[in-house]
Amino acid sequence: MTRMILAAAQMGGIQKDESREEVVARMLALMEQAHEKGAGFIAFPEMCLTTFFPRFYVEDRAEFDHWFEKEMPGPATQPLFDAARRYGMGMTFGYCELTPEGQHFNTSIIVSPQGEITLKYRKIHLPGHAEYEPERTHQHLEKRYFLPGDLGFNVARSQDVLMGLAICNDRRWPEAWRELGLQGVELVCIGYNTPSQNNLSKNEGLEQRLYHHELSVCAGAYQNSTYAMAVAKCGMEDGNHMIGGTIIVDPDGFVIAKAETEGDEVITAEADFAKCAFGKSTVFNFAAHRRIEHYGRISTQTGVKLPE
Repeated sequence: MTRMILAAAQMGGIQKDESREEVVARMLALMEQAHEKGAGFIAFPEMCLTTFFPRFYVEDRAEFDHWFEKEMPGPATQPLFDAARRYGMGMTFGYCELTPEGQHFNTSIIVSPQGEITLKYRKIHLPGHAEYEPERTHQHLEKRYFLPGDLGFNVARSQDVLMGLAICNDRRWPEAWRELGLQGVELVCIGYNTPSQNNLSKNEGLEQRLYHHELSVCAGAYQNSTYAMAVAKCGMEDGNHMIGGTIIVDPDGFVIAKAETEGDEVITAEADFAKCAFGKSTVFNFAAHRRIEHYGRISTQTGVKLPE
C-alpha cells in the first residue's frame, strides 16, 4: 500500500481587487513549500482563485460571471498544472465553473502529477439562500449564484490512492461521507470558506464554528476509515472574517496536523494508506454490518416528518 506526505495549503483572504495571476502566484509559492517538505499531494481550499463573492448581492447574476472559470486549465491557471508536473505532485483545488451551457457550479478537481484532471466534483449541499435577506448579519447567497452539483459523490484512483472530494458544507452531511466510503475512499479532500459568525445567531461564533468543523471532519474520517484533509480560505477577506482550522485527519479520526495561523500556510503529515484497511474490515465493514432495508428514509425523504 502507498505511503505519501500530504500537504494542506491553507490560504488567507483573497480580496476583490486581487487578480487571478496574483492568487496563482500565492498558490505556486505554497506548492514550492510543500515540495520542499517532500509532499506528493497538495490540497487547496474551496473557491481559492477568487474572493467569496456570495456574501455580496447583485440583482443581475451575470454581473458576477467574471469570478467564474470557463475552462480548466485556462491561461491564468496553467502554471499550477505545470508546477504539478514539475514537482511530480498531485493536487486538488476549488474554483467557480461556468459551463459552455451557461450553468454555474462551485467545483473542485483532482489533478494527477502528470497534470491531468482525474476527478471533478460540483458542490451538492449548497448552504444559505437565494434572495437578499435583511435580517442576516451578512448574506450567504450560494443558492443564488450556483446550481446544486450534478455529478454525484465519486471516487477515483489517483497516485494509487482512492480519492474523493467534498466542498465546505458537504462535510457536515454524513450522507456525503458514506457515499464516498461505499466506494472504498482512502483520502477525502474538503476545501471550505466558512464565516466565523453564524449570520442568524449571535450565539454561534468562532469557537463553536471551529468545534463543529473539526467534529464533522473527524467523525466522517473515522466512520469511513479514511484520511481527510480539510483546507480553509480564512482570515479577513473584504472586511469579513472566516475561520481557519485547516486539519489533516487519520482513518481513526485523529487530527495529525493542524494549521496555526489564519494566513497562507502549509501543513504536512505522512499518510500510510494501509491504515485504512483495519476500520474498513472491522467496525466499518459495510458488507457485514450495514442494514440497508432500514435506511429508506435517507434516500426518499428530505424534510422531517413527525410520527403520528
